[in-house]
Amino acid sequence: MCMKGRFFIARKIAVLSLLTALSLITFLIENLFPPLIIPGAKLGLSNTFSFAALIIYSPIEAFIIVAARTLLGAIFAGNVSALMYSFTGGIVSMAISSLLAYVVFPNLSIIAVSVVGAVSHNITQNAVFIGVSQTPAAVTFMPYFILIGIVSGAFIGAVVWFIIRRIPMSVFERALGVKHKNSQT
Repeated sequence: MCMKGRFFIARKIAVLSLLTALSLITFLIENLFPPLIIPGAKLGLSNTFSFAALIIYSPIEAFIIVAARTLLGAIFAGNVSALMYSFTGGIVSMAISSLLAYVVFPNLSIIAVSVVGAVSHNITQNAVFIGVSQTPAAVTFMPYFILIGIVSGAFIGAVVWFIIRRIPMSVFERALGVKHKNSQT
């Protein structure tokens, strides 16, 4: 029994590590490209993996991936000062997405949850920037950040929706040795 418990813990760590690594790699690749439209604007494709963890597993796994990816991403990209923006945006976004996914879903689609999460991420990052830099004029970027959040949130939500529709939940259940909350047997 003890060995079996350790095996499931090892599987869970392996799955979370894989999702974190994929998120980090995506972040680093996206970081190579110039910002979209306005300074600091990115699609945030690395958030696909934390959002997938939220939908497939739970908020705890999603928060772990967000924290690990933002910390490692800031270190690997050589921009530790950006940690306060990405970490804060990621945590607020994941908290709002968790609330919507676990309280409002299925009345709100996965894509809608993702859009709200992405928009809240961008608004939080811009608010932190305004507070830290004492640049109230940066509020004029808010409509652009909201638009980018809508586009990226819709894309990320569609990708996660496709993943959960195409990959049987049994794959994820076996990886963690548990039954999924929405599993049909």
